[in-house]
Amino acid sequence: MERDFLIGYHNFAGKQRTLSRILGKLQRQALPDVSSFQGYLQFLYRRDVSACTLRTVFTAIHGFLVFLQRKGRASLSDLSTEDLEAFVESEQDRGLKPLSVRGRLHQLYAFLRYGLDRGMVPADVLVRRIRIKVPEALPRAMDAEDVKKLLAVIRKVRDRAMILVLLRTGMRIGELLRTRVSDVQLDERKIQLVVGEKNRTGRVVYLSADACQALKEWIRSRDPGKPLLFYGQGRSSLSYTAARVMFLRYLKKAGISERGYSLHGLRHTCATELLNAGMRLECLQQLLGHSNLEQTRRYARLTDKTREAEYFQAMARIEGGAHHVDRPILAEVPSVFEEAELLAPHDQNVYEYPGAFPQMVVAPLGRGELPEGFNLYRLPVGPGINPEDD
Repeated sequence: MERDFLIGYHNFAGKQRTLSRILGKLQRQALPDVSSFQGYLQFLYRRDVSACTLRTVFTAIHGFLVFLQRKGRASLSDLSTEDLEAFVESEQDRGLKPLSVRGRLHQLYAFLRYGLDRGMVPADVLVRRIRIKVPEALPRAMDAEDVKKLLAVIRKVRDRAMILVLLRTGMRIGELLRTRVSDVQLDERKIQLVVGEKNRTGRVVYLSADACQALKEWIRSRDPGKPLLFYGQGRSSLSYTAARVMFLRYLKKAGISERGYSLHGLRHTCATELLNAGMRLECLQQLLGHSNLEQTRRYARLTDKTREAEYFQAMARIEGGAHHVDRPILAEVPSVFEEAELLAPHDQNVYEYPGAFPQMVVAPLGRGELPEGFNLYRLPVGPGINPEDD
């Protein structure tokens, strides 16, 4: 209970400092409707959003207000859809990726909804929204041989523990850097994440044998007075930049720096390997902390062994001449009328309007012979049926 209180107080103090710094910056700038923006930030603070969300919102909306100022707009009441389109184009011209532009546009529309509810924004601005199409790229996982090369060059106890925990648990780097020693339960080989990084939902991740052994060695040699599991030299914590530089240094040492791997790629690698080993998507979703199963399903597209096996089986037939013209293309497709007894209990309810299919009423599916002249591929024309509606 005391630990949860301390974590909550730390998060609260961090948000308070973030909000104070942001509001201080805005007070020194004469932006259009800057008071409305300040009110919106305080509104989000009362809704208990994270400090990271406050910074993200500030970056997106501050950039938009600066853009309006350059265009000569004095107030949000003068805003038009053309202004939003011009802002999107300016962000694209700056070289921002589509995903970043879409994220900023999402934050901007949330702010405009806030302004609309308070009569500060014209209603027509939100009628026709701009949609940014984002390429749906596959996750980038490390090759198995490259993983072996990477682990082979890591000698430092702390660094080896960090890399193995990321690789075996699928944790985000931000989650690992905030993990406390008290979150680790080596006897049960698991780590308890009290608050997730993105959806702020806690979960439990599990440690493989090699990751557990690496953590034991690190915990034996680390400074017991440091509350966080990983920290930098002379510091009580470790920054993302320092962790990234460390990872890139090992990639270069292993001779795989040109592959473009990232720290987040270790999470992708963990998910890929677990799916290849037969883990169910629903289980992997909980381990990764995804709020939506569709996020996890991306890895299934990357590691679909069934599709891969079927492709090579079919290609083997093609290369072996099994597709010769004298072989019926549909030879392996079962007849429509085979196993007719399976359909017998249901054929009375197949058609809601029997009059629309008079020939089918005479010879129900799966019973008797079809009427003479009946063409299975050309449905009869009856009431309510248009043969062109194919």
